[in-house]
Amino acid sequence: MKDIKSLFEGKIKGILVFGKDIEKKYLSDFIGARVGHADVYARVKDEDDVQIILKIAYANRLNVVVRGAGTNLAGSTIPDGGVVLDVSDMNQILELDDETLTVTVQPGVILRDLIEYVEKRGYLYAPDPAEKGASIGGNVSTNAGGMRAVKYGVTRNYVLALDLYKIDGTKVHLGAKTYKFSTGLNLQQLVVGSEGTLGVITKIVLKLLPLPEFTLNTVIAYDSLKQGISNVNIIFKSHLDPTAIEFVEKKVIAYGEKYLNKSFPCQNAKSYLIVALDGDKKGVYERFEKLKEVVKAHGAIEVIPLDDETVAKDIWEIRGAIARAVNASGPWEPIDIVVPINRITDFVDYVNELTDSGSPRIVAFGHAGDGNVHLCVLKDNIADEKWPEVLHNTMEKLYKKSYELGGVVSGEHGVGKGKRDFFLQNTPEEYRSLMIGVKKSFDEFNLLNPHSGYGL
Repeated sequence: MKDIKSLFEGKIKGILVFGKDIEKKYLSDFIGARVGHADVYARVKDEDDVQIILKIAYANRLNVVVRGAGTNLAGSTIPDGGVVLDVSDMNQILELDDETLTVTVQPGVILRDLIEYVEKRGYLYAPDPAEKGASIGGNVSTNAGGMRAVKYGVTRNYVLALDLYKIDGTKVHLGAKTYKFSTGLNLQQLVVGSEGTLGVITKIVLKLLPLPEFTLNTVIAYDSLKQGISNVNIIFKSHLDPTAIEFVEKKVIAYGEKYLNKSFPCQNAKSYLIVALDGDKKGVYERFEKLKEVVKAHGAIEVIPLDDETVAKDIWEIRGAIARAVNASGPWEPIDIVVPINRITDFVDYVNELTDSGSPRIVAFGHAGDGNVHLCVLKDNIADEKWPEVLHNTMEKLYKKSYELGGVVSGEHGVGKGKRDFFLQNTPEEYRSLMIGVKKSFDEFNLLNPHSGYGL
């Protein structure tokens, strides 16, 4: 093989950096605890750049790891040699189609920007991950969920079509600008959640919804997390059609409060549900009154409607800032286990038992409406030399418990490098072999993100 620099230099319109000159932030994920290495960093400008990089990598059997905004929490963007292909400069909203209620974007578009763009025009892009600084390409690659998943679903439910470049530089268009698709295998949905292992996404067609007339957020306070979680099914069965149901303990919300210097209501509570209702204003308030009646009858100590939009925004910002607040406090490991919604309390009880029995301190919060429990395992004062083993043992116990309860490794962050060992421990070989067969049909030499997820 020729000198790597000579293979790429002068070939693309975008930026190229080689070897030791590559900044560490492009060799890691949001956490930054693990840093990889790469031969080439390529920040591409357009599809032509993508195709050129992939063709060179394919011809020379170089690994390729794709990255966008760098908010990944599972180590999926950490390279082991080869090429880091950065699509963050491909960040244009290409079309908003009022006739089909769709928006077409490049992968580097930031979620926050897309939400603001469509809302100004009377539309809702429903997926609502807490990290609004993530890229849409990253959301698609991990099938990101978020707060509104309980009513509106996850990213997968809004991807109608996409353009994908295979590792050999071949471009394929998958899906169609239609709400139904029963024409052969639904390949665009196969790409959603594949964590950059099947190809490089360069264009995405997303479904939009009419923007709801009104949204009312409510904080419901409880004396215990168990009491709050027990109300989730009651809320569902009461036909209240919630947009979001989040759970968080008081001791956890304190991280977000301190980080943002903002306060949560009902400070004497031990735990909270944050419930959102949307629709026409009259109907929303009627459902709120029913919600208030139902939860008060089942243990809620206070029900607080957030009529002030500024206060409501603060509440969601505090909830959304928990992970960033933990990240600022020192080394930690994020986990996003998902369990059946009736086992959330069982799982969180187990987490607290682990901490009480001498395991690292663990912060728990998440999406009560869909069973997605977010955990932050904190290093605190554990010695540096002991931390890797302590962390591994703790994660092994947590993932084992999640499978015992009928759950899985990840609800929305993906497997990446951080969860790969635990995914493999708990995944039947016949299941993984099907994934490997799919991978080979897209990437026969296992060059795209080869050390993450299901692997070869």
